[in-house]
Amino acid sequence: MSNAANFPLLSLILFTPLVGALLLLVVPKTSGNAIRWIANLFALAGFVVSLPLWFWYDTTNPAYQFVERLPWIPSIGAEYFLGVDGFSVLLILLTTMMGSIAVLSSWTAITERVKEYYVFLLMLQTGMLGAFMALDFLLFFLFWEVMLVPMYFLIGIWGSANRLYSAIKFFLYTLVGSVVMLLGILALYFSFEATTGVYTFDVTQYQAHDYPTNLQWWVFLAFFLGFAIKVPMFPFHTWLPDAHTDAPTAGSVILAAVLLKMGTYGFVRFSLPILPEASRTFVPMVVALSIVGVIYGALVAMAQKDWKRLVAYSSVSHMAMVMLGMFALNPVGITGSIVQQLNHGISTGALFLLVGVVYERRHTREIAEYGGLSKVMPIYAAIFLLMTMSSIGLPTLNGFIGELLILQGIFAVSMVWAGVAAAGIVLGAAYMLWLYQRTMFGKIENPKNEHLPDMGLREVVTFVPLIILAVWIGLYPAPFLERLETSVARVVSRVSPQYTDAQAAADCSTPATRVAPVMASVQAQPQPVAMLAQAQPAGPSAFGAAACSDRTAPGQER
Repeated sequence: MSNAANFPLLSLILFTPLVGALLLLVVPKTSGNAIRWIANLFALAGFVVSLPLWFWYDTTNPAYQFVERLPWIPSIGAEYFLGVDGFSVLLILLTTMMGSIAVLSSWTAITERVKEYYVFLLMLQTGMLGAFMALDFLLFFLFWEVMLVPMYFLIGIWGSANRLYSAIKFFLYTLVGSVVMLLGILALYFSFEATTGVYTFDVTQYQAHDYPTNLQWWVFLAFFLGFAIKVPMFPFHTWLPDAHTDAPTAGSVILAAVLLKMGTYGFVRFSLPILPEASRTFVPMVVALSIVGVIYGALVAMAQKDWKRLVAYSSVSHMAMVMLGMFALNPVGITGSIVQQLNHGISTGALFLLVGVVYERRHTREIAEYGGLSKVMPIYAAIFLLMTMSSIGLPTLNGFIGELLILQGIFAVSMVWAGVAAAGIVLGAAYMLWLYQRTMFGKIENPKNEHLPDMGLREVVTFVPLIILAVWIGLYPAPFLERLETSVARVVSRVSPQYTDAQAAADCSTPATRVAPVMASVQAQPQPVAMLAQAQPAGPSAFGAAACSDRTAPGQER
């Protein structure tokens, strides 16, 4: 849908941080406070201008919305093509919110090369937003690559002891995946032209096109390498603990909250709908790697002595759980996977912020250096406890909803998968609670901890939106699930059409004699719950509506 009066809302959201970065270039380096104020104002403005997406997005419209389309490189069919669905709306809002929080958290943490630091941080914001908005594959790849450069410098210049090693490792891993992914994009591009005679990078046309099965397999593997490195999945995860450990606090926050979601976003947006047959074929491989990742990430996290590395390895386990839910290939599993991506961004982003608070005071991340902090930093201990409970999925907090939906989705497919996922949840609770016990409880045995100041107002403000979201999603997730329904329906209609057909049989005005055999055949399939434990509006659901419309136009490609 084009928004009212054709206002380019997505472009405004996309380029607001970039305008701030360009403005900082003309500010003198010696004006440290002015640089900080400008960076914070533009980061906050980026969040404010993105808020209309939440209110204006039409949850009943299955089409991409707020579309902007202009010629870019007509000779090869590339366009400036932006648009969003419910999934990308939520990720854009997460990106702008976490970006403003990351900039604010850096106020006192960064004292050298302040100007360059904020320029790179705002450039990174534009790259991430562009990747979530782009519906032209070449444009998506451009933004995908743009993200590499600022993150490389953020780690390499403002990181800790091994920053150069970690920065180069991050850059090389991601670059290798990106180059292979580009080959996959070009394979789709030329195959589409060979079939239709049209040169285009239009993702929406690719999603409606049926590619040859053997091509799908090779392209899926090419995309898999690029996206799996970004997630990161086992065994492509080894860059992540190093990058997290050596990145500045804001870099770790953005890396955990947003950059890791680029990989899972790629699977949902491209791999599943464009390569449905290959996606089904490679389910055993992806599930096997995810199962290993869930357990391995949790066990290695439990053995860590460095606070940041523990949280980093927890991301390996949590994102493996996300992949497990996604490749259940049913509506509940995919929805739970998306919700858990948001939850991971909120809770793990907050945990890295919390590590940054104590690191700024003590300049050490060794867990053994702490203990009894709740006695001198009670506000900090309370927020840490809340976000720990969010991370481990305590009911009434956001993590519980995502884990519940993932478990429902994968249990319908395999009890073994569900058992592994449940074991991962238990191990996650074990290492997080053990971390909390070692750092917050007990006696203060280290004299350096006796007079640590508690969190100030600016630090508390950075956690307020995260706490609100953790409670909101935990208590009332319906608004988030409603925005995902049509997006999930589009993916499911391609990769698991049996769910669309079954829902159509229930939703369309179909004689009972025709519904009965359809429902009987589907009962043997993994069933979606009563659409995610939320009240459905009257009339056909998103799944049924799509299928009903297909019946009226049987010759139209879905």
